Amino acid sequence: MSLPLEVEIKLPTGTTYKQPTGLFINNEFVYPKQKKSFEVLSPSTEEVITSVYEALEEDVETAVQAAEAAYKTNWTWGPPEARAAVLYKLAELVDKNAELLASIETFDNGKSLQNSKGDVALTAAYFRSCAGWCDKITGNLINTGNSHFNYTQRVPMVCGQIIPWNFPLLMLSWKLGPVLATGCTTVLKSAESTPLSALYVGKLLVEAGMPKGVVNIISGFGATAGAAIASHPRIDKVAFTGSTNVGKIIMKAAAESNLKKVTLELGGKSPNVVFDDADVSKTVKHLITAIFFNTGEVCCAGSRILIQSGIYDKIIKEFKKETEKIKIGNPFDPETFMGAQASDIQFKKILKYINSGIEQGATVITGGKPVEGKGYFIKPTIFADVRPDMDIVKDEIFGPVVSVIKFDTVDEAIELANDTQYGLAAGIHTNDINKIMKVSNAIKAGTIWVNTYNDFHPMVPFGGFSASGIGREMGEEVFHEYTQVRAVRIAISNTN
Repeated sequence: MSLPLEVEIKLPTGTTYKQPTGLFINNEFVYPKQKKSFEVLSPSTEEVITSVYEALEEDVETAVQAAEAAYKTNWTWGPPEARAAVLYKLAELVDKNAELLASIETFDNGKSLQNSKGDVALTAAYFRSCAGWCDKITGNLINTGNSHFNYTQRVPMVCGQIIPWNFPLLMLSWKLGPVLATGCTTVLKSAESTPLSALYVGKLLVEAGMPKGVVNIISGFGATAGAAIASHPRIDKVAFTGSTNVGKIIMKAAAESNLKKVTLELGGKSPNVVFDDADVSKTVKHLITAIFFNTGEVCCAGSRILIQSGIYDKIIKEFKKETEKIKIGNPFDPETFMGAQASDIQFKKILKYINSGIEQGATVITGGKPVEGKGYFIKPTIFADVRPDMDIVKDEIFGPVVSVIKFDTVDEAIELANDTQYGLAAGIHTNDINKIMKVSNAIKAGTIWVNTYNDFHPMVPFGGFSASGIGREMGEEVFHEYTQVRAVRIAISNTN
């Protein structure tokens, strides 16, 4: 018996809702050609929530055809205010369904409900921000004298997008917002472990008035559906958020197919630098947000804390005390800050790194163990007495594990901060504007947070240097990533 295209799910909150399971193509939930499906687990209970249908290469082709057909319509080439209307309506629908969307995200991903509610709020805000950009995607007039009339246009594209499992809804908005604002069309693949919120957004897109084929959302695996998107010869641009290793595979596939435009938002091992004059209590709050928010499953997590020697003991003492107050457990408890890790694979990977840190001689200040019972829960973990060659210092763990390093001088802090292949983000904590300017100008990272952390705004671009990726999300910069420049030069007949 085939899985229905929509199933009724009862959330732990007691709410029952109808969850789509099919592929969202041409504004409809449809069966894949082979009708294969896969199970979706809840990380906090280790139980099956439901199954969803799996897209394979032939289903990606169907979705691309839908996106190509939509690209030729008035959606792409018509008035930008029509696109703005869809985005504004979509933002309203996200707000209207905020409680349900947050609950779906928490059930599917394992993160705390308070974290999911924050994601939903940022999602609605970003769709609204993109709506305001629809009629501002402009070209330029170029003066080369009176013999020619010259101008440039920003031309949208048929896109492929692959989002991660750590922020399923928010990353969907970061991808779909610029697509809808610029007039692009897209095929978006959700992460195989967290497909539910993306499919539910398909229903909201139809309600918001999005035309057929503009956005097509598929569930599937990276090795099949993801690879088909990255290598598709008629997709003009691919956007990927995920690990650096997979990003390299995406980039190679894009180059070997049709040299499609690529944006990659990848991993990080971000330094969080604390100077002697930092406010201890405020800084510790930011250190906790930097590493333990979203159970540490954040690409820009401040996973290397550098503390100046004069304040080191005070920060360590307060950081340990406040970390041990963090409530971890049932993600639907409003007081819970840390929910479950997103999967058994991730849970085991994090524990492997913790054991590696212990075996290599690092000191566990607090944590270092899983929480007993069902679910993929790990205690927030602080390591001290680390060395630069330790795996916990070098590698992106993607979990609630942080290494603390002592330094003496500003120049030493800069050297330690840049001792990584990554360059996604960094934090600086000081009240000295001279230190702020010197260190922020010297750290090789795409985002520098000063006296704050994990602090996002739709108008502030986000993306990395080096192994942390190519291109930018959000801000004005993202609209350049979703358009190509066409130059038009017209010869003018100068007759008297």
